[in-house]
Amino acid sequence: MKYALFLGCTVPVRALNYELSARKVAHKLGIEFVDINDFGCCGFPLKSVDRDVFLLMAAKNLSLAEEKDLDLVTLCSACTSILTEANKELKEEESLRKKINNKLSVLGRKYEGKIKVKHFTRILYEDVGLEKIRENLKVDLSKFSFASHYGCHYLKPSAIYEDFDDVENPKTLDELIEVTGAKSVLYEDKKSCCGGGILGINEMTALKVAKDKLDHIKSAKADAICLICPFCSIMYEGSQKKIEKQFEAEYNLPVLYYPQILGLALGISPEELGFKINRIKPREMLAKL
Repeated sequence: MKYALFLGCTVPVRALNYELSARKVAHKLGIEFVDINDFGCCGFPLKSVDRDVFLLMAAKNLSLAEEKDLDLVTLCSACTSILTEANKELKEEESLRKKINNKLSVLGRKYEGKIKVKHFTRILYEDVGLEKIRENLKVDLSKFSFASHYGCHYLKPSAIYEDFDDVENPKTLDELIEVTGAKSVLYEDKKSCCGGGILGINEMTALKVAKDKLDHIKSAKADAICLICPFCSIMYEGSQKKIEKQFEAEYNLPVLYYPQILGLALGISPEELGFKINRIKPREMLAKL
């Protein structure tokens, strides 16, 4: 299995532990990531401002993967949503495709609609599969309980993802957690947003949204939150201390990316999985290993 790795903007700057763990897990499971240095922003920040520019930015990235004849793998859920949506629109609307390709031609590029876009979590679930993951497990994680957070862009809008999972009752991330032997705990408002979408508009409301979920997860006695999106981590990990100070609360709740959890189960060391980069240190959790 070979994919062009699209890191986007947030992962290289604020989620190096996500990238490190994803690369280690991919290698362990026989997945080859190909780096393309010319990748740029997916176009997400401009979608609501200038649709043509957003499509142009996305099409350029897609054309770079097409040039290598590789499907594109993403780590950020927002990048996944944007690139998948653009890919679908440009494939289906010939006039729009011609319009965008006319602009792309200035860069000497052309979008042809030959590849697919998939989140790394979906690749683990669909292309690798639970059975192969199970066959490669080295460490029993049955002592651990994790609270899965799906976020908004991993599954929605469902139409662009070919109904990959049930938006109202998602299961894929929970099954990926439980294949490691760990428990995926139930908690109130599991499907709710992290609040990150309005962080730049109304910080207090965004923090309150994140606080509510932290309260529910803490009540469920999870060892950590399990995420698959770097911006959700900004809310639950990067803003956790601010939330504690603002609302006079205390959580000390570790926030892990799924590849970090899977990596532990595959026998990869915490150091190789970037645990030292985690802001909320999971010392008590790791002491159980």
